[in-house]
Amino acid sequence: MKRFYTQVEVSDERGILLDGKPVRTPKRAPLILPSDRVANAVADEWRAQGEKIDPRSMPCTGLSNAAIDIIAPDPVTFAASLTAYADTDALCYRAVDPPELIARQNAAWDPMIEWARRRYDASFIMVSGIIHQPQPPASVARLSAAMEASNAFELAGLAPIVTISGSLIASLALFERVISARHAFDICHLDELWQVEKWGEDYFGTQTREAHRAEFIGAAHYLTLLN
Repeated sequence: MKRFYTQVEVSDERGILLDGKPVRTPKRAPLILPSDRVANAVADEWRAQGEKIDPRSMPCTGLSNAAIDIIAPDPVTFAASLTAYADTDALCYRAVDPPELIARQNAAWDPMIEWARRRYDASFIMVSGIIHQPQPPASVARLSAAMEASNAFELAGLAPIVTISGSLIASLALFERVISARHAFDICHLDELWQVEKWGEDYFGTQTREAHRAEFIGAAHYLTLLN
């Protein structure tokens, strides 16, 4: 779409005005943002557009649209789609070999597991290999409750973090600012990065990983703007 506006402003209600006209979501709901920082970030994305509008360069706008159009009508169901990761958390599945990779996983992942044990009074079962092992129901319930307490905008930011990382534990640690976005991404891609060290980069694999990294860090930045 060609750029059709000149001036971008934030309204008193934290809406976005393009030449005085309010922006709406794809489903035609008013784009009203939850905080001044999010509103200013969304406005900056609209200001930064060139001759053509590129939605890929507007992550805060896209996440806000998702929060309003997709999540807000039924946040409980949406949260459930993320809490499913509590029973299959990637940090609980360890390599069978080689010893070097096992040691690296233990060093990176054990502190996150220990944090979650203390934070949520939960226990976790570690698995060698990829055969599914259900986690204790009480632990799943406690992690799920933490996710379900999030509002629609928080869930919008958490969604790409949870799905890209495959770890609800790492996502909650990031959400609570226990770890940085870059560190969270790297520990959740530890196996892949280890393979790169051993065998070298794969062009398409690197492209995919860096695209996921940008989306992951963008979503984490969005979460920081909500408070």
